[in-house]
Order: sequence, then C-alpha cells, then structure tokens
Amino acid sequence: MTTSAWRLRRAGAEDTDALALVAGATFLEAFAGVLDGTDIVAHVGRNSSAAAFARYLAAGAIATLAEIEPGAAPVGYTLLTAPDLPVAPEQGDIELKRIYALAPYHGTGLGAALIARALVDALDMKCARVLLGVYGGNRRAHAFYEKHGFSVVGERRFLVGATWHDDRVYGRAV
Repeated sequence: MTTSAWRLRRAGAEDTDALALVAGATFLEAFAGVLDGTDIVAHVGRNSSAAAFARYLAAGAIATLAEIEPGAAPVGYTLLTAPDLPVAPEQGDIELKRIYALAPYHGTGLGAALIARALVDALDMKCARVLLGVYGGNRRAHAFYEKHGFSVVGERRFLVGATWHDDRVYGRAV
C-alpha cells in the first residue's frame, strides 16, 4: 500500500492521453493471467486509446481522473456514459462504463472515493440509476460493488479481443 496522496478531478479533452495510459495499465493489471494476452492488447487498443476517450468525451461522457501527488501521475479513473447494457432501460439510467485504480492504490480508499464521485456526478446529471458491467469471475469487484449498494440486475456476454466472456450487470439507485 502506498502512502502518497491522491486527488480526484474532472477530466477533459486535454486528458485523453492520461486516461488512455491508466486505462491500459489497469486493464492489463486486472486481467493479465486471467484473459488471453492477445485479447487484452486488442481490447485496450480498440477501447482504451486516447482516440476512444476523445470520442466518449465528445459524446457527453463524464470522466474523473485520480492523480498521485506529487507529480499528478494518473493512477485511476471513472467513465460515465449513456447506457449500453442488455437490461431493460429505465428513465434516468447512466452507465459507469469504467472504474479502475492501479493495484498499489487498492485499499487506500481511492476506489470508494471514485465510486462516490461517480454517484455524485450521476445525481448532478439528474440520473436515477447507475448501471455497470463486471467480469463474472471477478469476485473482488463483485464484493466491492455490493458493498457500495449495487445488486445484480442482469447478465451480458462481453467481447474482449476475440473471446466472449460472461459478465454480471449491476445497478444501484442514485
């Protein structure tokens, strides 16, 4: 566990490189040894590039960047978008498409701070429910989301590279 201080801030178009860097690093960290390496590289290249983040932000997504002090290196982030999940849509839904923190910051309160910020952002946007998808085999993530008031509302098949995986879809009222 690290003792350095982190801070959260709203990310903008000028932060797409930082978002891409931490997105690729955290996805690799989370799934190396779990998912096929070729699939991880393909997935990150397609979904976590600076260009992908620029598209999300241009479409109205809200991103929060966690930075370590001193130096403001990115160590985590969230991304709220219009929902793209196979559950019955409800008025006021938003998707927490991404929430990741680098492993040295697990257990520091950063994850709780990131999810709290995402919930506040959803509330500020007048959303009623936050949805998210999570890899079905990620027991640690399941426990984290359930601890923060989320419950399973559905399932989905999720393509990573060339391989399909079973995910849980969680939801929580704001």
